[in-house]
Amino acid sequence: MRTPVIAGNWKLFKKRAEARELVNGLAPLVKDVQGVEIIVAPVFTVLAAVKGALDGSAIKLAGQDCFWEEEGAYTGEISPGMLVDAGCSHVIIGHSERRQYFGETDETVNRKIKAALKAGLTAIACIGESLVEREAGTTFDVLRAQLNGGLAGLSAGDLKDVIIAYEPVWAIGTGKTATDAQAQEAHAFIRGVVSELLGKPAAEAVRILYGGSVKPENIKGLMTQPDIDGALVGGASLKADSFAAIASFSM
Repeated sequence: MRTPVIAGNWKLFKKRAEARELVNGLAPLVKDVQGVEIIVAPVFTVLAAVKGALDGSAIKLAGQDCFWEEEGAYTGEISPGMLVDAGCSHVIIGHSERRQYFGETDETVNRKIKAALKAGLTAIACIGESLVEREAGTTFDVLRAQLNGGLAGLSAGDLKDVIIAYEPVWAIGTGKTATDAQAQEAHAFIRGVVSELLGKPAAEAVRILYGGSVKPENIKGLMTQPDIDGALVGGASLKADSFAAIASFSM
């Protein structure tokens, strides 16, 4: 059995007071949710404030990115160990916005995943195709290449600390959502590639999340699919009631 994961990526939103208000509103709404791992990923500057607000809650904390070196002359970067020190248990790596705007590649994603695992973090590794790639019929080629590059050099044992997030780029922040069948098709393909790379037991155990305009209205349909193990939520995670409704999909 794979424990479902509902993770909220706050992106570039919420200063300290707003972040505390959101968490203080969210925690009581999800306190009775059982069998679901709930994670929030705020901006770096509010991690400490959010960690304090989460004390006594089962909600886990994630960074939105990290660097692949632990320390050194890398102005502006955040190391995996610094995230651990701030109270994080998880880190998002390779989000499509990082790839699109900041030059992330499969190679840098791979280096960051390895650094995160070394520091004791669980890596939420993002992959996904653009609209142009989907319309060109190359979705599976893109996903295979991202998996081959991102997971290069990892062992089956490493995969227990990796969560894969499938995010069709054309569905992020657009209001468009892949149909349940489209999402399941991609997730099943991803699990098949992981099986080829690291073996069937590892593939069957790894959790694969869907991301892309996830809302309370579509979460239940997505979660009925056999290979969808949760969601990486963007805009809907910025309000306590909508994120709580998504996290409570099983209730």
